[in-house]
Amino acid sequence: MIFRNIIQRILLGLAICFCLLIGIDQSQSLAAIRQLEEAPEQIVYQSRQNLKDQHGNNWQAIAFKRIRNDGETSIFLRLVGFPNVAEIDRSQPLTLTDSLGKILTASDSSNDIFTDSFEPQPNVGQYNLQPLLSQLQAEIPLKLSLPIIGDEAISLSVPPSFVEEWQTVGNYR
Repeated sequence: MIFRNIIQRILLGLAICFCLLIGIDQSQSLAAIRQLEEAPEQIVYQSRQNLKDQHGNNWQAIAFKRIRNDGETSIFLRLVGFPNVAEIDRSQPLTLTDSLGKILTASDSSNDIFTDSFEPQPNVGQYNLQPLLSQLQAEIPLKLSLPIIGDEAISLSVPPSFVEEWQTVGNYR
C-alpha cells in the first residue's frame, strides 16, 4: 500500500513537471465539454472553467448550449462567485472587451435560471452569448466586466483557450 502511494505521488509529480515544461499555465485548467440529457431529446453541452477576479476571488464560468426537442437552441454564460463576495447588478449587461479594444455586451438572462419559487442568488449571473459567440476571436484574450451593485465592476481575464472552448460548445448540433 505504501509503495502504491509513493508511485502515485511520483507519477503526479512527473505529470506536473511535464505540464510546466511544455508551458501549460496551471490557471488554465484543461476542461472537458460535458453532454447532459436534461429531458428526452433535450441536450445541454457545457464547459466549466475557473477564473480569478482582480481581488483574487474565484469565479466559475459555465458556457452552455441547450438544444430543445423542438430544435430551438440557446447559448449562455453563467458566472458564479462565492456567496457574499459580490452582488451582481442584473440591470446592466456583461461587457466583453478583447485585447484589441473591441467591446461587446451580453444581455442579462438571469431570470431564466431563477423561478418564482426561488429568490435570485446575488452571486450568480447568466448572460446570452448566442449573438456574440461568432464575433469572438479564439486567439485573442478577453476581459469580462461584471457589473456589481454599489462597487466597482468585477474584472475577469479569459484566456484564448477558454474562448475557443466556448465556441466549440456553441458549434455542437
